[in-house]
Amino acid sequence: MRNKLTIVTGLGLLLVAAPVWAHHAFAAEFDATKPVKLRGTITRVEFINPHAWIHIDVKGDDGKTVSWMVEGGSPNALYRRGVTKDSLAKGTEVMVEGFLAKSGDNRANGANVTLTDGRKLFLGSSNTTAEDDKPAK
Repeated sequence: MRNKLTIVTGLGLLLVAAPVWAHHAFAAEFDATKPVKLRGTITRVEFINPHAWIHIDVKGDDGKTVSWMVEGGSPNALYRRGVTKDSLAKGTEVMVEGFLAKSGDNRANGANVTLTDGRKLFLGSSNTTAEDDKPAK
């Protein structure tokens, strides 16, 4: 009986820890030596765990529109900084500063979003060289 309890407890702990294994470190997906600035229009915002995603359409020099996904911090961390779906509404023009994905995909880890009125929102970048963890103004 004791062995069964030990096995069940061990399996339970593994199942609880599985989501932690799935969570990635900044360096696993993004390149701190490749900063990027993207100017575009928000097409969708996803406040889902473990990270929020901002989707923007960026017009290239050739006139073609390219869709980008920008990873932010957790929804809870963003809400605590005053960043909400309303502050990042669909159709809003933004300038995003972040770091390119190592994969070469149109993805970035977001550090800051600057709105057209000049307000800057910190996206909670997991890059350790990013701006300090400050609330949005």
